[in-house]
Amino acid sequence: MTRLELNILGCGSATCTLRHVPSCQVLNVRDNLFMIDCGEGAQLAMRRMGLKFSRLGHIFISHLHGDHCFGLPGLLSTLALLGNTNGVTVHIFEDGARLLKDAMDYFCRERPYELRFNVIKVGHEVIYEDDAITVETIPLVHRVPTVGFIFREKPKMRHINAEMVKFHNVPNYALNTLRQGGDYVTPEGIIVPNSHLTRPADPSLSYAYCSDTMFTPKVIRAVQGVDWLYHEATYGDECEAKAKQRFHSTSRQAATVAHEAGAKRLILGHYSKRYLDETPLLEQAREVFPNTILGNEGLTVDLNKL
Repeated sequence: MTRLELNILGCGSATCTLRHVPSCQVLNVRDNLFMIDCGEGAQLAMRRMGLKFSRLGHIFISHLHGDHCFGLPGLLSTLALLGNTNGVTVHIFEDGARLLKDAMDYFCRERPYELRFNVIKVGHEVIYEDDAITVETIPLVHRVPTVGFIFREKPKMRHINAEMVKFHNVPNYALNTLRQGGDYVTPEGIIVPNSHLTRPADPSLSYAYCSDTMFTPKVIRAVQGVDWLYHEATYGDECEAKAKQRFHSTSRQAATVAHEAGAKRLILGHYSKRYLDETPLLEQAREVFPNTILGNEGLTVDLNKL
């Protein structure tokens, strides 16, 4: 089973507290690291969680509020000090790309790595693809242009049944064809069905990140059928009016999105500083969607374990 782990570095909202720091996550896909948002303290959290800076190649910024991007200049400068030569791509809105480039060119001109920008827009489109995953944006509803991200694993290869492969004297050069679903044809022209020689592939999983957004059916449609959903839960039921006014969501609304979208698991985060205990938020969410957990700094989630 391939590695697919979510590391939560920060799950607070705009104001840092002694309990939570601003939004930041790192998704580990086969030991390649993808950062989602980069609030203050991101690089310190990476060190605490033992995440390798050298494996970080892409950073996805959901919107240009400070609690989702103020950690970028420090992190990118540290990569230069560490002698990183692998290159980093920041997926960000156009204004953010311009401001960040100017800041880095002023404070960190001599970078040993290439700093690339992929300008994103509010919409639904694939913005990244490799042999393992695709990453697509989905439109969210917030006070400034904002997107969520859906990470989808590509279909995986089938597993070789070593005993049956040996029984049918299948040569090594034919194994990759078997993994891709092809049959084996013996030198005598006999077709051995793939199902006799392999076992089914592991399921391909999906992870959706939705922060920040007010509750809207648009998000429900956008994340339909995802396996894992991270959704902001800035407020509890008692602040539903404030959530709407500030274009945020309550934990119950986050659970409603998960339920209506047919997600399998829900992770809450982006908590308001007013809460010294998020247990009530969890309880309210679980009344609608029982398969809910609280995000927290330092939490690592194996997404293969549904």
